Amino acid sequence: MNFAFTEQQDAIRESVAKLAADMLAPRYRQRETDALIEREIAEALGEMGCLGGELPEEFGGSDLDCVTSGVIIEEISRGDFNVGYLPLLASLNGQIIAHHARPELAQEWLSGITTGKKICCIALTEPHGGSDAANLKLKATREGDHFILNGEKTSISMADQADVAVVFARTGTQEQRASGISAFLVPMDFDGISTSRFEDSGQRAIGRGSIFFDNVSVPADHMLGEEGQGFKQVMQGFDYSRALIGLQCLAVAQQSLDETWQWLTEREAFGQPLSAFQGLTHPLAEYQTYVQAARLQCYYSLWLKDNNLPHTTEAAMNKWWGPKLAFDVIKQCMLAHGHTGWGEDLPFSQRMRDVLGLQIGDGTAQIMKNIIARQLVSQ
Repeated sequence: MNFAFTEQQDAIRESVAKLAADMLAPRYRQRETDALIEREIAEALGEMGCLGGELPEEFGGSDLDCVTSGVIIEEISRGDFNVGYLPLLASLNGQIIAHHARPELAQEWLSGITTGKKICCIALTEPHGGSDAANLKLKATREGDHFILNGEKTSISMADQADVAVVFARTGTQEQRASGISAFLVPMDFDGISTSRFEDSGQRAIGRGSIFFDNVSVPADHMLGEEGQGFKQVMQGFDYSRALIGLQCLAVAQQSLDETWQWLTEREAFGQPLSAFQGLTHPLAEYQTYVQAARLQCYYSLWLKDNNLPHTTEAAMNKWWGPKLAFDVIKQCMLAHGHTGWGEDLPFSQRMRDVLGLQIGDGTAQIMKNIIARQLVSQ
């Protein structure tokens, strides 16, 4: 068993960490105020090969392994949790497009996604569905060589910043559930598409909202994969993205721990550094242990994927544990800073709001535990 990163992975980590410290961390709070991620940042990440790096070179990727993609998203998220969504979306959507789109269509869009010039969102959730992801009503009706889309998607990350969307629509009957769902690659400038944005407690730089489809005509050759296979495609992709989400959240937790350990050595009370008080250091020591264990679990999932081994159970573990643990860690770090940590001059409150959203989005803890139990019972 080898738990070490390669020389290439360490070099990538170092270069991405520098970009995160220089370009991302200083504007973390400002991006929340502006409620957007600058396109210049996306393009800078694209130039460094941080977006969809695991995709084939023919589509603008670098043929990196998934563990290396985890290294990249971890370091980006240390600087700005929300910017970490860019490589996450590029990897999740990029794999769907690369594997299931016509080669010409994949080439057209992935060349922009991997360079940061185009952003792709994933449009699955609907207002009445929530965790019942297969309960879709957005309808795609065939008319000649086009499909006409009508309906609403909601709780879509980057809905109003995306250039294109992977959209899941019902081409079969409601009774068919998952087997009646197909996927389409839909440019967001098509006639009949409009968006709204929600007023959320966190992740404002990402933004979450609805996408409305009013008689949107989509060419039939924009279907991804075979008709009725869309839901299976996205479920397979989520096993990958859940490990990345775990690392995205744990990166913020580790950054908060690093800052708090440093704070305890610098701040004094009763003539001693705060690091001398076990009431402060013991909770952090426990959380440091948990973060290290959860982080290794995420990389184990990515290693399994790289080796074409089943990783659905491990991915679900990453998804429920990472966001919850990160929230708890950041809260403890805030408390260790006392009244100073409560202020907006330090990033703890924003970090808590941001990671809390991933206890809800992309699959709740309850759904993840259902997946784990189902996988174990079926063995």
